[in-house]
Amino acid sequence: MNTKLMFSSNDQTWETPQEFFNRLNLEFNFDLDVCCLPGSAKCKNYFTPVEDGLKQDWSGHICWMNPPYNDIYTWLKKAYEEACRGAIVVALIPSRTDTKAWSEFCMKASEIRFVKGRLKFGNGKNSAPFPSAVIIFNYYNWDGFLRVSMYEKGRLKLIRTEKHRVIKFL
Repeated sequence: MNTKLMFSSNDQTWETPQEFFNRLNLEFNFDLDVCCLPGSAKCKNYFTPVEDGLKQDWSGHICWMNPPYNDIYTWLKKAYEEACRGAIVVALIPSRTDTKAWSEFCMKASEIRFVKGRLKFGNGKNSAPFPSAVIIFNYYNWDGFLRVSMYEKGRLKLIRTEKHRVIKFL
């Protein structure tokens, strides 16, 4: 496997494709972008590296998160912890199911949505060299089932529903 290509960008900030965000925003009505650059904020309220979203309280918010891809573990850990405190967090991340971050946090999500094909981020000429997934941490009125879905041609298709075996609330 050519991992050099998959992790080749020096810039770890990948601006969310606007149309992709808009579809999710219609469903969730986000009120906080927890990690963005000043010119790429997707919500009226947001945290840039200056405010450092990792040091902020997200509880009570419906959060959008497209984290720096070189620190996925730390951001997913924060998303999970904040969801346990009452936030709803929707994260767009590379679909790297073999990582520690995926097994420790994504598998505790209320929903995983795989994106069929590759997204084109920001003003990039080409699609990303990796698949993407949307990870949803929403424990408000949660029934304890993990839902796995796929976006295909702009539509969401449920693939599987499975009862969680282990989940800790802080």
